[in-house]
Amino acid sequence: MNRRTFLLGAFAGTAAIALGVNLYSPEFSLPDEGEEKDYRLLFGVLLPVMLDGALPDVATHKQAAQNRTLDAIKQSIAGLPDEQQAELFELLDMLENRLGLLLLTSSMTPLLMRSPSDLTQMLETWRHSYFALLQTAYLGLRELVMASYYACPEHWSRLHYAKPELFK
Repeated sequence: MNRRTFLLGAFAGTAAIALGVNLYSPEFSLPDEGEEKDYRLLFGVLLPVMLDGALPDVATHKQAAQNRTLDAIKQSIAGLPDEQQAELFELLDMLENRLGLLLLTSSMTPLLMRSPSDLTQMLETWRHSYFALLQTAYLGLRELVMASYYACPEHWSRLHYAKPELFK
């Protein structure tokens, strides 16, 4: 076997493995045909990073705030126009797909396996990117998470905000 054959064989094998990893998805993670994905796991990874400093310090309260925000995100997405929902779902699908992750973040490592500092760096890269599409993705995710978090009245106390009373 000469060197060129070896390199071509190694390249073809690597490409086949990358394609297989990208196409493989276990059956238990696939949603039913009629069931919509809510991307709860994906947002569960991004929430602590995007809401750093805003979440309560106590672990049980922090978990409750995250769960409440995840529910609010689902409601917020349902209220978006169909075109924006389609764009958001396309972005979220790319973030769950390794090939999409490679295109968006230059790494195939799933977001679940990344450290909070890696996720923060990824989001900051998007924020200051030369590509308007990545900036739009950052702003869309950030606005969705922030709006969903602060839409919950139980989260207003950390801002020292109280709802005005109209009728005393």
